[in-house]
Amino acid sequence: MTMTRKDVVSVLGRVDDAMIAELILTEASLAELKEAWAWVFGDDAFMGEGRPLPGSQVAALIDLIAPDEDDDGDGPAQGRS
Repeated sequence: MTMTRKDVVSVLGRVDDAMIAELILTEASLAELKEAWAWVFGDDAFMGEGRPLPGSQVAALIDLIAPDEDDDGDGPAQGRS
């Protein structure tokens, strides 16, 4: 099932409308967004746990939500310029 705006906000918190639309357009599931969030912001090192690398859908979400290099890294990217 494709995510809704409410789903995105429930995982990422306050993000701009463009980011929400971009994430919804990926047609990823809520579970995939949660997994992407855990890869980017989780305290556990998934690779250290022997977890497999994320699939292509989760990897695409990671690219969208990961902070830019010059960002402070405290949360998801707020949109792309």
